Amino acid sequence: MAGSSQGLKDRQKLLKNIQQLKKKKEEADHISSKVIPELLAEQGLSEIKLADGSKVSVKQEFRCTLPKDETKRAQAYEWLRNEKLGDIIKNNVFVTFGKGEDDKAKSLIDLAVANGYEPSQKSDVAWNTLTALYEERVKAGLDMPSDVFHLWIKDKTKISRK
Repeated sequence: MAGSSQGLKDRQKLLKNIQQLKKKKEEADHISSKVIPELLAEQGLSEIKLADGSKVSVKQEFRCTLPKDETKRAQAYEWLRNEKLGDIIKNNVFVTFGKGEDDKAKSLIDLAVANGYEPSQKSDVAWNTLTALYEERVKAGLDMPSDVFHLWIKDKTKISRK
């Protein structure tokens, strides 16, 4: 009993430390994305060197991801295709075969359909590809629909050591 009770106390303490760490991460993100960029902007600076020789600078960070909701995801794919950007969509086709059907598995998908199999199809765009596209479009003065993509831009402080 004593061992289990001590184990529980140890885990509760660890969970509290994890919660405190998450809070500290949120605080650091706030300082990095709000406080320092605002202080530099107020002074009309884009970067500053500190007494120890390290450099503090701010750059914009972009992020674009596909929604989990399948309807919105389909709308995102449709938008990309309509904008002639469909080439960044990865199209995965899977066919399930039974035991001993290795030779059939090597055949083309059309052959699988002709033999009565039902392939499943899944499309995807890597988040880093979408993010690069989003950043490129924003810098070119073009937009992306925020109702079908998860989009954000935030300032991020970078401190480089000398």
